[in-house]
Amino acid sequence: MERTNLNHIEDIGMRAIVFAAVALSGLAATAQIAGASPGHGGGHAQEAGEAAALGQPGDPKARARVIELTMNDNMRFTPAKVMVLPGETVKFVVKNAGAVKHEMVLGSAAELKEHAEVMKKFPEMEHEAGKNSITVAPGETGTLVWQFTKVKGEYDFGCLVPGHFDAGMVGKVLVR
Repeated sequence: MERTNLNHIEDIGMRAIVFAAVALSGLAATAQIAGASPGHGGGHAQEAGEAAALGQPGDPKARARVIELTMNDNMRFTPAKVMVLPGETVKFVVKNAGAVKHEMVLGSAAELKEHAEVMKKFPEMEHEAGKNSITVAPGETGTLVWQFTKVKGEYDFGCLVPGHFDAGMVGKVLVR
């Protein structure tokens, strides 16, 4: 009878080791997908793709046209469409008029949709300020300076706080 109990204990121990190994490998994969950082500051590949498609962060000290945007809890940006010139540097002054956190992330519609899905899996992640996004607390205002260096076209922005993008919190940048 003692031998049966030892076999049972060994079986439970082996299961615990296998479970721990699987859990650790899952955490390693998650960290790799998320840019190896609890925030997006660790070099989020998604942001690099979005930045390449649109242009580059602008110099906050350079002269720039100011475009004011308001985000609200109706899951809308106002205005939802802005026009810029190729090569133009724009200073987005982004006000959160809502009671919950919102953000503005520049990118293509496909990239934003894919990124929104990742954010659902990691809701506590925040984007690194100064790249192609700004996160704004309720009642606060932030700025995002961006130089639209690419050719004419339509680009997108959205709020990737989980649920907000799906609720229609998106907008367009028309480079004309």
